[in-house]
Amino acid sequence: MTRLIATFGGVGLLHPAPGTWGSLVGLGLGILVHVAGGFVALFLATLLVTGVGWWAVNAEVGQSEEDPSEFVIDEVAGQWVALWPVSLGAALAGSDILALYPGLITAFLAFRVFDILKPGPVGWADRQHGAFGIMADDIIAGWLAAMIVALFAVLVHLVVL
Repeated sequence: MTRLIATFGGVGLLHPAPGTWGSLVGLGLGILVHVAGGFVALFLATLLVTGVGWWAVNAEVGQSEEDPSEFVIDEVAGQWVALWPVSLGAALAGSDILALYPGLITAFLAFRVFDILKPGPVGWADRQHGAFGIMADDIIAGWLAAMIVALFAVLVHLVVL
């Protein structure tokens, strides 16, 4: 069960680039969660996936330095954090989340860039041991991506208005 959770139902077994597949599936599922229950549902689902993901990854690797590439539950959690500004914006505007597709694309791309390049605090978290390091680097990458999404939205709205 823990391996199934850590690989997000086997998505992490897809090749090449299991992290990108995990993020892409996370993006789609995050949109569905938003459609089903709005920002609050996405926020709570992110907390749930993060907690369950930490538990499953911890059961699989303990305090190992290893971060198995097939474990993508962390990418799903981080991608959902990156989606928060889009979800909140859609909820506040009473808009269909798909109408905010530039934000969805930005959330996906920014998250992947931070997850792959691991700048600053993302790299620090990645160097930590066990489930904390495996999960935290993607959560931090998600927060950084969310900031990029929010900044992008502000800039676009300033130009459009």
